[in-house]
Amino acid sequence: MTTTAPPRPAAAPQPPARPSAGARAWGLWLRWWRRLTAMRTAIVLLFLLALASIPGSLLPQRSLNQNAVRQYYADHPSLAPVLDRLWAFDVFGSPWFAAVYLLLFVSLVGCVVPRLAEHVRALRAAPPPAPRRLLRLPDSGELATPLPAPAALDVVEEELRVRRYRVVRRSGRDGSADPAGSSGMELSAEKGRLKETGNLLFHLSLLALLLGLAGGKLWGYEGSILVTEGRGFCNAFQQYDTHSSGALVDSEDLTPLCVDLVDFQATYEEDLTAASFTADITYGGPDDEGVPTTIGVNDPLRLDGDRVYVTGHGYAPRFTVTLPDGTAFTDVSAPFLPDDQATLASQGALKLPDLGAGAEDQLALEGFFAPTGLMQGGVLTSIDPRPLNPQVAILAYEGYLGLDSGLPQSVYSLDASQIERGRLTEVGGANLSVGETLTLPDGTAVTFTGVDQFAALQFSHDPGQVWVLTAAISLLTGLLALLLVRRERVFARAAPSPGGGTVLSVGSLTRGGGESATSFAELTGRLRAALDERSPTPSAPSPGGATPEPEVPPRDR
Repeated sequence: MTTTAPPRPAAAPQPPARPSAGARAWGLWLRWWRRLTAMRTAIVLLFLLALASIPGSLLPQRSLNQNAVRQYYADHPSLAPVLDRLWAFDVFGSPWFAAVYLLLFVSLVGCVVPRLAEHVRALRAAPPPAPRRLLRLPDSGELATPLPAPAALDVVEEELRVRRYRVVRRSGRDGSADPAGSSGMELSAEKGRLKETGNLLFHLSLLALLLGLAGGKLWGYEGSILVTEGRGFCNAFQQYDTHSSGALVDSEDLTPLCVDLVDFQATYEEDLTAASFTADITYGGPDDEGVPTTIGVNDPLRLDGDRVYVTGHGYAPRFTVTLPDGTAFTDVSAPFLPDDQATLASQGALKLPDLGAGAEDQLALEGFFAPTGLMQGGVLTSIDPRPLNPQVAILAYEGYLGLDSGLPQSVYSLDASQIERGRLTEVGGANLSVGETLTLPDGTAVTFTGVDQFAALQFSHDPGQVWVLTAAISLLTGLLALLLVRRERVFARAAPSPGGGTVLSVGSLTRGGGESATSFAELTGRLRAALDERSPTPSAPSPGGATPEPEVPPRDR
């Protein structure tokens, strides 16, 4: 007796295995990477970078002018702290600006590098085979010729090579190359690959431009100072009136350079507008003999990566202060900052903390200087920027200036808080011309002895200048190639005609740079003429070798 085993139950279908947490994280990262490196994302980030730069142009920046930031606080006491918390006064050093800048850089790298590798492979590759349905191309047509197929393709190849096309002959639909080059039935040609090269050059130059700007900000520095004739400065942060430096700049990295202002000349047009500012200076190392040169507004001193610019000028009135005991301080001066650029009417202060024996015996002069002074209604004004009639209106203060209080104060004005507290007391005032004297109640004599000119000089060190210039030129070159070069492909296929000869199918694809139909019509016209020129004459020679005389109409006999 045989027994049959019961059938086994069918196995239940197993659910698909879930990807591991690591695979899911990798897939998510890859998806975000593709979004970040898309060209659309790079364009959006570039727009955001331009948008983020707007507050840096509209609001004062601490790195450029701290006094303007303090004035903005005084003018907008409630709004300024809110803007400050948003880094509005230090836009280009803010975390959010750096984040947009870094994302743009990563996006461009991830977008351009793969395209660069692909373009290198495309440059080495042959033009693609002709499409199967060649006559469906936007620009296509047929040319009939009595020439055999190889000879017809020879004509097309010669014409295209004259036009600087890269030409490849192939043996029909299989796309294999024909090394002999004479029996092929297809032809592919292309030119204009510089268009894609220009596109990549544009984006690579943009990357280089971003790197140059970032490097200049990280390793660059600049400082501004007002220098009176006969004086100078050395490249040290503690000597500048205002200065800014990159995050990677150390004081030991500063270029050892000293500049002395020998003479300053300002010339004006007939309508008193400035024509030129030139400064005669000497420059060199701290222990070197100065080298003389002349610089101007658009003609700075250029050294290796360093520039010294003239950014403005003004006047520094000179005074001689004689104490009651006969001690004289001769030709002490301080720059007065212009309030009116048209007439160079200026305001300033001269602080003399060393005149007395104690801190409460200090002297200060604050006033108004007019290069060409004129009294109008009892008020001194200036009518000309040239020093034709220098006059100064001064107020003298005695007391404590607060220079050793540890609190910062401007060197071009007095500390108003010391006057409000009564620690500085007004002791006299007068309008003085050159040679006139103001005598204070304690017998101190203040004489206005003349005026010197000062130049506003700026020292700039930017190691990325050459890099940025090269990148900008390269960027424009790539942009011109991108806009002006046309990418063209031409295909031709020769097939036997039912009535004898060859039917030549020609098609073209063109991207950018003009009307493709006009270019294709010109090409087919040249091909038609070349084919007709190579074609045999319609009359064949007779069997005896003689050519029959052509018939002439009766009226021409």
